[in-house]
Amino acid sequence: MYSKGRLASGAAILTFFLSSASAFYLPGVAPTTYKANDKVELNVNHLTPALSDKDSQLHSVFSFDYYHPAFRFCRPADGPRDVSESLGSILFGDRILTSPFELKMMENETCKALCEEQKFDQRSAKFVNRRIVQNYNLNWLIDGLPAGQPYTDPSTNTDFTLRGFPLGMVDKDKKAVLNNHFDIVIDYHEAGSDKYRVVGVLVIPSSRSGSKSLGSGKGDCGNPEQHLLLDENGDTSVTWTYGVYWRESKTAWATRWDSYLHVFDPRIHWFSLVNSAVIVVFLCGMVGAILVRALKKDIARYNRLDSFNLDDLSGTNGDAENDIQEDSGWKLVHGDVFRTPKNPLLLSIFLGNGSQLFVMVGTTITFALLGFLSPSNRGSLGTVMILLYTVFGVIGGYVSARVYKSFGGEKWKQNIAMTPVMIPGIVFATFFMLNLFLWAKRSSGAVPFTTMLVILGIWFVISVPLSFAGSWIGFRHAPVQPPVRVNQIPRQIPPSTTYLRPIPSMLLVGILPFGAIFVELYFIMNNMWFGKVYYMFGFLFLCYGIMIITCAAVTVLLVYFLLCSENYHWQWRAFCTAGASAFYVFANALLYWISKLSFGSFTSGVLYVGYSLLISFLFFILTGTIGFFSSWVFVQRIYGSIKID
Repeated sequence: MYSKGRLASGAAILTFFLSSASAFYLPGVAPTTYKANDKVELNVNHLTPALSDKDSQLHSVFSFDYYHPAFRFCRPADGPRDVSESLGSILFGDRILTSPFELKMMENETCKALCEEQKFDQRSAKFVNRRIVQNYNLNWLIDGLPAGQPYTDPSTNTDFTLRGFPLGMVDKDKKAVLNNHFDIVIDYHEAGSDKYRVVGVLVIPSSRSGSKSLGSGKGDCGNPEQHLLLDENGDTSVTWTYGVYWRESKTAWATRWDSYLHVFDPRIHWFSLVNSAVIVVFLCGMVGAILVRALKKDIARYNRLDSFNLDDLSGTNGDAENDIQEDSGWKLVHGDVFRTPKNPLLLSIFLGNGSQLFVMVGTTITFALLGFLSPSNRGSLGTVMILLYTVFGVIGGYVSARVYKSFGGEKWKQNIAMTPVMIPGIVFATFFMLNLFLWAKRSSGAVPFTTMLVILGIWFVISVPLSFAGSWIGFRHAPVQPPVRVNQIPRQIPPSTTYLRPIPSMLLVGILPFGAIFVELYFIMNNMWFGKVYYMFGFLFLCYGIMIITCAAVTVLLVYFLLCSENYHWQWRAFCTAGASAFYVFANALLYWISKLSFGSFTSGVLYVGYSLLISFLFFILTGTIGFFSSWVFVQRIYGSIKID
């Protein structure tokens, strides 16, 4: 485990951020030490779809419970028992159960039978063969470590462990072959005299015809040269067998996850960061040029002009004033720029929830960066995100109420009630509807009804009261006062140029924040859909910061151009234009579907599109909030710097 000592220099901090991909572990997680012949538990998890060496596309999004009746896996004598899981682990589809495998520390076994032979009928055979063709993987856990396969990255020639191992394979005759024998290779590290710790788990599956159970756990592991095929027109007898092999390793317990945490194409991460940094420097340069040159010059000229008595000025000076107004039209709308936008209640609700999301995402990434969300603690990332979003409900309520009061809104009861209910309600309802499809397919990824009740309890018992408290504090505070007086009669808005119209401006501006996170988003989607471990939080932290800066800069630029064209409806434009990057996130998800996924059922497509829309919607709220507040600060500053008669 790496030390978290203080880093003195900026270079050391950057090195710390980028090296955070190394193995960190949640403080308080202690290693389990075994003695010779001690029992080592092997727990089983769900079956998940994966990529095969011959096929680069994913064919399903459903996961199945390990003890699904069709698989005919051997069960413990007293039945499988649930292993305690976190809330995040359950939401992400983990279903960890006990198994009948008997593993003893330092005791090798060449061939053992799990149970008596199992009968596969025609229906079960068709079901399992289809899962084999779709390249489903088995997922086991030994001492908290996932069982995997050895793999070599062809681009870097690096050896690492790929989580999970195949249920079967498709032979050269394009027939599904079932793996019914498993050689379990366990690496151990000697921590002292008769003290051993598990530091690695590999499983080498094989298909063997003729396997038999000889009673008392002994077995005949059959012929590895003859494959086992499930007959879809009759019954097939299958005996599950396994072998256990222990080997010593120099890997310390604290770094045992290093072999699982592999970076594919690390140069792409660096290229993405450099590319995003160049975009940020360019945008900040443009914004700086506007603020330092154009605005500073305009403000000085306006203030100098207002210091004179315009009635005593000559005609030439009057022409100069007209020239100033023609050159910079943003001052002409000073009496309308702080006018209350349309649907202020809805905008304030969006901004409150967006602020809540913003703080939650930033805090979660920071915790992960510091090593508090270790992959060894399954589901910790999801659990922390839910709890942080719940606790930060007070921020959402406060921001929503303060903004709505600044807008001059009067429906304060609706604001208090709808802020913690509207956006979470949309998310929960969508999630619940998608979960019905998983229930219908009997997928292990379906969230149990009791867990849904727990989420509702957390929502209404903790989050809603905290949001109410935040709203109460927000309404007690004074509203943010505009620096200029608002005219009673709205000013007429002249026609806009093409690039300042809503749709073209949203498409132009929205692509830049998306470009800042595009590469990292690709890796996140790979890990999410292919069941890999994402841990590059150093890169993610930097990309998140770059996205915030990019989103703020491009929105400020748009608002400036909008005001110069004498269009003072900037509030919703700032929110929607920055949030338009969510459109590109969803379009990228569809492109990813075409290039990386090949679903064989309508339900898989519905689930993929549904989850993608849900993520894009939340991204819209997040980026829209960043764009609005950056523009609000900008508008407050520039109009607060000029003298208005």
